[in-house]
Amino acid sequence: MTEFNYRSAGVDLELYEQAMQRLPALMKRTHTPGVMDLPGGFAGLFRLSAMRNWKDPVLVSGTDGVGTKIKAAIHAGKYSTIGIDLVAMCVNDCLCLGATPLFFLDYVAMGKDEPALLEQLVSGVSDGCRQAGAALLGGETAIMPDLYAAGDFDMAGFCVAAADRSELIDGRIRVEAGDVLIGIPSSGFHSNGYSLVRKVVFDHARLSSLDQIPQLNVTVEEALLKPTRIYADIVAAAIGAAGNSGIHAIAHITGGGIADNLERVLPDNVQAFVRREAWQIPELFQWLQQLGRIAEDEMFRVFNMGIGMIMAVAPDAAEATLRACSTPDYPAVVLGEIRSQSQQSPTVLVK
Repeated sequence: MTEFNYRSAGVDLELYEQAMQRLPALMKRTHTPGVMDLPGGFAGLFRLSAMRNWKDPVLVSGTDGVGTKIKAAIHAGKYSTIGIDLVAMCVNDCLCLGATPLFFLDYVAMGKDEPALLEQLVSGVSDGCRQAGAALLGGETAIMPDLYAAGDFDMAGFCVAAADRSELIDGRIRVEAGDVLIGIPSSGFHSNGYSLVRKVVFDHARLSSLDQIPQLNVTVEEALLKPTRIYADIVAAAIGAAGNSGIHAIAHITGGGIADNLERVLPDNVQAFVRREAWQIPELFQWLQQLGRIAEDEMFRVFNMGIGMIMAVAPDAAEATLRACSTPDYPAVVLGEIRSQSQQSPTVLVK
């Protein structure tokens, strides 16, 4: 008579334990003063008061995944940066409220125990948390052989941030006609539109991950796996330069592009006017558009087109915000302004 055990069902507990032993050091390097040590605990502990003397603290949370960019990582066999994308997609959303990232939790699902792969994935999460100033407080690794084929995996993340209630940045309340729109560059596709990217690059153009893109002077894998930019330092610098009251709204430009995401932070009585000539669309987006003969309207609807975050700021804070949000590699630009809304006009006009 056949005897069954967990290993025969596809889950090797000894291998799983080996994988778990690789993670504590990756978590420890992200710890901030708020983290409370709890060896072997079933949950993580965080002291809010260790970070700041809050008056009326509000917790701000965000959760997200990486989407089919994971497939690009699998195609290339490169896994050390996809965790940065995971952190970025969650943290950048929380930053839109002017919140300070506190801690992060990750969830990794795999078809079988692969300690080296798991270590690479969580190493990226750890790197992202360090960039965001958030502690990697805990997580979960699920081995599900009946749900994931060999070599497949998925990742999800959850960020908790905080802000004093009086300092929450809510564009629906703050934004008004005359505000200046500051565009902060992206680092590439970030983590949106990869179903279209992969369809064009791999299925249509038949490129491989190691093929060179001459006009970009990078390989396909370098272009597609460039990590999502994390804006924690930029937002902190902007608030420091303009004051919390000078920043009226922040929009994270993800799927849906500039128009859909900027509209989310605007009140009903205004229009955001974005000048198309205000910035040069990076060559990466031009390359993909030409490669797949993608209409420009579709490009703007799917991708960030080189602008990863937009701030609406008071006119007298615009110059200081522009300087604070600029780096040598990523200079911020004045995109346009907020105008009074007429009934027939779209809420966001990119022209």
